Amino acid sequence: MRVIAADRTKRLGRSLVCAGLALLPVVAAVAEEDPWEGVNRAIFRFNDTLDTYFLKPVAKGYQAITPQFLEDGIHNVYRNIGDVGNLANDLMQAKFHDASVDSSRFLFNSTVGVLGFFDVATKMGLDRNDEDFGQTLGAWGVPSGPYVVLPFFGSSTVRDGGGLLVDAYTKPYPYMDDDVRSRNIMFGIEVVDTRASLLSAEKLITGDKYIFIRNAYLQNREFKVQDGKVEDDF
Repeated sequence: MRVIAADRTKRLGRSLVCAGLALLPVVAAVAEEDPWEGVNRAIFRFNDTLDTYFLKPVAKGYQAITPQFLEDGIHNVYRNIGDVGNLANDLMQAKFHDASVDSSRFLFNSTVGVLGFFDVATKMGLDRNDEDFGQTLGAWGVPSGPYVVLPFFGSSTVRDGGGLLVDAYTKPYPYMDDDVRSRNIMFGIEVVDTRASLLSAEKLITGDKYIFIRNAYLQNREFKVQDGKVEDDF
């Protein structure tokens, strides 16, 4: 019996060693994409605490008191503003067909759609593109760099974090210095609207929340940069 037990122990040991060796590439890949995990987790906890005790309750309250048609209209207005950034990045990536679609969307929604409150462009078959300067840099061949968690902004990469600075100038806020109150109100509503739109997605999170969000973000960014032309690991 001792011989059999010893043999089983050896086989188990060899199996664990083989499994460990098989995981080495995975561990190395994670270390490469998230080398600052310790700092990132600390910032993640700060953001998560802020969200749990302030932003999420505000978003839930906003959904509770806002009629659905009004909530949809406000969301459409901010998406219409975002089409300016989409158009700019379409042009920088030489996506001229997408640029024509996004410019038409902005024109029709800003006029017939009453400043974007009604998304008439989508009903006309003009589907919205989703572009930003981080994707433009990726299209130009700039690597994403390590994963980072930004205070207040959340998941990003070195490349995408730099892209946020450029994208900020495709929105009206930098040009509203003469009306700070209106700028702050407009920005605050956008933050709440964005958070409210993510409430239903929380049900998808399983396991380690940090790892789940990190992996989902990196995979989504790769999908967008490659315009959906990504290899399936399976």
